[in-house]
Amino acid sequence: MSKIEQLEREIEKLSRAQLAKFREWFHRHDAAEWDRQIEVDVQAGRLDKLADNALAMHKAGKTKEL
Repeated sequence: MSKIEQLEREIEKLSRAQLAKFREWFHRHDAAEWDRQIEVDVQAGRLDKLADNALAMHKAGKTKEL
C-alpha cells in the first residue's frame, strides 16, 4: 500500500470535527506551499514574460479596472 493510500484510509477514519481541523490545516499548508513556489518562480524569472506582457497591454490601453 502506498503512503497516499495509507493517508486516505486514515483521513476516512476522522470524525467530522477532526476532518474540519484537517481541512483548515491543509488549506493553510497548501496556500503556503503555493506562495513558496510562486516566490521560487519569481526569483528564477519564470514570470517575467507574463508581467512584461501585462504591462505592455496596460500601457496600450487594453486593460480595464476591476
